[in-house]
Amino acid sequence: MSQRRRAIEVFTLSFLDCICCGFGAVILFYTIVSARSGLDQMPATDALSAEVSRLEERLRAGRRSLATLHDTLDATRTEAAAATAQSNTLAAELARHSAQVSNYDATHLSREARIAKLRADIQALQEGTRRLEAGSDEQAPPGQDVTPFRRTGADRRYITGLKLHGRRILILLDVSASMLHEDLVSILRLRNADDATKRAAAKWRRAVDIVHWLLSQVPPGSAYQIQTFNTRAQPLPGEPAGKWISGGDLPQIARDLEALQSLVPADGTSLYLAFAAARTLSPLPDQIVLITDGLPTQGRTAAPRKYVDSAARARLFDEAVGQLPEHVPVDSVLLPMQGDSEAAHRFWHLARTSDGSVLMPARDWP
Repeated sequence: MSQRRRAIEVFTLSFLDCICCGFGAVILFYTIVSARSGLDQMPATDALSAEVSRLEERLRAGRRSLATLHDTLDATRTEAAAATAQSNTLAAELARHSAQVSNYDATHLSREARIAKLRADIQALQEGTRRLEAGSDEQAPPGQDVTPFRRTGADRRYITGLKLHGRRILILLDVSASMLHEDLVSILRLRNADDATKRAAAKWRRAVDIVHWLLSQVPPGSAYQIQTFNTRAQPLPGEPAGKWISGGDLPQIARDLEALQSLVPADGTSLYLAFAAARTLSPLPDQIVLITDGLPTQGRTAAPRKYVDSAARARLFDEAVGQLPEHVPVDSVLLPMQGDSEAAHRFWHLARTSDGSVLMPARDWP
């Protein structure tokens, strides 16, 4: 029996094993080559990554600097706008001051011309006075010229009708804020001014001149006191309370006149406290001369309301009159004050009931 030949197979298991091993070797070779290539390129990649990181950091720093520059630019623009506005304001203020200086120069020249004219008028009046004095044979009665007043003596008493006749003369001087001016708006303005401006107020200077004139009228042998009052009553600075001063004590009169120059009008008016202080003096005065400009604004204590109407002020005046010593004449010098229409009637009634007088002097007196 013949033996069958076995068929030859090309793709046997051994052949496939060889093929797979060959392919595996090739893949392993390429894997090894790729890994080696990756290891070789890693330092370069790290360097590039570091460079990228550095560039990104510089970019972020640049962006931060740009934001800061934007903020600085905005602040600079704002400051420039503010500086421009301030420059415009200063330019307008400079223009206004320049206009004021121009107006002041014109006013100053006009005032100098008026002053020169007034000096000429004064010189002419003085010449006329000297001629009248030279041609007059009548002399003023003695005993009324203790101190000179403005170098003209004191003979204007005969025009006013106000005569000092007491043995103890009490002068009550109103030093409230209303003595700064006769107009309420001007009083409010001057009340906030400095002390020098207050002392130089025309109405206050006139009140001081009236006291000066009264001191020149104190008869020989008589004594006087000066009491000031606003929201309280007190003697002149440096004067003991209740001391009567001889009308012939010229050094003391000079000190009192100097003390008057230091007073500054302020606060409200309490006539109640002034009259109550007069009642406490010992011995009592036998003549009171009151220098004021209207009805009081408070009584014994401050008014509960900020503003006091005319009816309330009239009641306060009546209460104050009740504090006067009995049988003492009150001579009132009433300076002008706008809006106080009741004052003249009330002080006139006080003059009648006390056997005194009331004087509403002209603007050029004393």
